[in-house]
Amino acid sequence: MVNDLAIRVDNLSKEYRITSNKVRHETLRDQITHGVARLFGRDGVPHTGAADSRATSPHQEESFWALKDISLQIPRGEVIGIIGRNGAGKSTLLKILSRITEPTSGRAELYGRVGSLLEVGTGFHPELSGRENIYLNGSILGMTRKELSRKFDQIVSFAEIERFIDSPVKHYSSGMYVRLAFAVAAHMEPEILIVDEVLAVGDAMFQEKCLTAMQNTASSGKTVLFVSHNMASIQHLCSRAVLLKSGRITEDGVPRDVVKSYLSEFSSAQEGGSVSVRDWPDRQTNGQARIVQFEIADANGEKNASVPVGGTVRFSIVAEFFEPVIDPCFGVIVHDQTGDPILDLRSIHDGLRFGRADGTVVAQATVDNLGLYPGTYLLSPWITDASVITCLDWTKLCGKLHVYPAPGRHGDLRLDPKWGLYWIPSNWTAR
Repeated sequence: MVNDLAIRVDNLSKEYRITSNKVRHETLRDQITHGVARLFGRDGVPHTGAADSRATSPHQEESFWALKDISLQIPRGEVIGIIGRNGAGKSTLLKILSRITEPTSGRAELYGRVGSLLEVGTGFHPELSGRENIYLNGSILGMTRKELSRKFDQIVSFAEIERFIDSPVKHYSSGMYVRLAFAVAAHMEPEILIVDEVLAVGDAMFQEKCLTAMQNTASSGKTVLFVSHNMASIQHLCSRAVLLKSGRITEDGVPRDVVKSYLSEFSSAQEGGSVSVRDWPDRQTNGQARIVQFEIADANGEKNASVPVGGTVRFSIVAEFFEPVIDPCFGVIVHDQTGDPILDLRSIHDGLRFGRADGTVVAQATVDNLGLYPGTYLLSPWITDASVITCLDWTKLCGKLHVYPAPGRHGDLRLDPKWGLYWIPSNWTAR
């Protein structure tokens, strides 16, 4: 019944018109030659000035379907995750549901008050104070002044910016900015909450606070639509997941199963000890640096994505820095086959102080006595600033590591995944 639905989407499509300029930049010699040709014509006879009927416009228009025939029904109180690679149509769907853009065809109906967190901080004015921006941003999100006044102290406390609440937000750090923006939106108390990749910003403590706020919203019976590239959060928070590919729904069901289908798309690109990631589509970057190559090697330094239990593995991150960065932190996240992160390797906590990074940089990490159980793991190399807060570049799930049992000190252990995800060599004594 409609009364049991929070969102109903019927045959929703969105077409964008893309205009491209095909004009080739001419040299001075080309311009003179073409000018003479236009003046006299190819046969040497002067033109009358009439336009050549064969001339065509250099501007060509193409159509691109960001969404195509999407149909979806979401009951009240359901937490649904929307996943897919960049360009799959996730953000377009949320923008239509948030009434930011109109569909080309089809319809979407939402039953209840909607709160949208599509771009954290949209509606902030840099010259206004934090206090003034709470009222400005809150009103843009649909909150009344009375409601904002009642929740003002809670918002400020959530954002942890009490000392700076009357300072212009242009003086805020990026972390303070996003904390305040999320705090305003988190206190809207909507019946339908639409969230687009909020957990990709801020430090670990802030992300945990965001996740907790979303869990509280979900547990109170509200409906949540959550777009994220964090597969662990999708599986932890959502009761249902939808996979988009090229603007269409390709799978809809239990999050763990849908995540497996999504990750299986990367299989062919991840094999081998050297992965070119310059154009890797699934990445988060701020433009200061770009990972262009990710390499996996064995104990002998040979490029090899297969290593034995208890063996040695070496990771190399080749990156280009487009502006100088002092003491960047390099890292690799190791995921299981469902995308859950299980190991976190980071250079700055292991003693590397790089200094000034500029141009092409190669960062290498060596892991001895690899404690992963036999199996296949996914890898995500990343670079942040020295504070490990600002993400410079993060290529997600771009590599594969195979761990196999082998004779030797550790390889013949009876390692069963039901006992854990990995083991750590340790020294024991008895008396």
